[in-house]
Amino acid sequence: MSTSVNDKFLISIIGLDRVGVVSGVTGYLFETGANLADSAFAVLGEGFEFSCIAEFEAGADEDEVSAGLAALDVVAGARITVSRFPFALARGESATITHIVDISGGDRPGLVARISDVLVEYGANIVRMSSKRTAVDAGFDYRTRFAINLGEGRFAALEAALYNTAGSLRLNCGVEAVGDNTAE
Repeated sequence: MSTSVNDKFLISIIGLDRVGVVSGVTGYLFETGANLADSAFAVLGEGFEFSCIAEFEAGADEDEVSAGLAALDVVAGARITVSRFPFALARGESATITHIVDISGGDRPGLVARISDVLVEYGANIVRMSSKRTAVDAGFDYRTRFAINLGEGRFAALEAALYNTAGSLRLNCGVEAVGDNTAE
């Protein structure tokens, strides 16, 4: 074990999805003294991605953490990366979700780039983004959701720009304010 206190690591695991991944990984981290900060899990096709920031108040060694995770049957064969996390754990104001943008419809290459350009133009910070492809009779349907932080007084202009951009791509667009600004 390292002698430093409050070691923070970014842990990223990508592998074949199976039942028990989150339980196995978080159980191991708890047993080794980690306190989880931000974390995310997603099924991506047949695979999964789990990422988290783990803080070890008593210190830890990244190679030992990595080896311990690799020994878990539930992540056998997964790509595991453990690296020091040099940033503060507290989120800034720009990480508060104020609005949800939902874009859906057929396949449109460049969709994420076009919508994110509009968000940047209006000063919106993307806090989370997810995209999902679903098979339908005529091919695939896509749904992309952006959870954003938007400063006051910019909503009407951004909303119009998003509807115009989505319309030019023949996609559906929905934008809603998050009532308590805490949903993720």
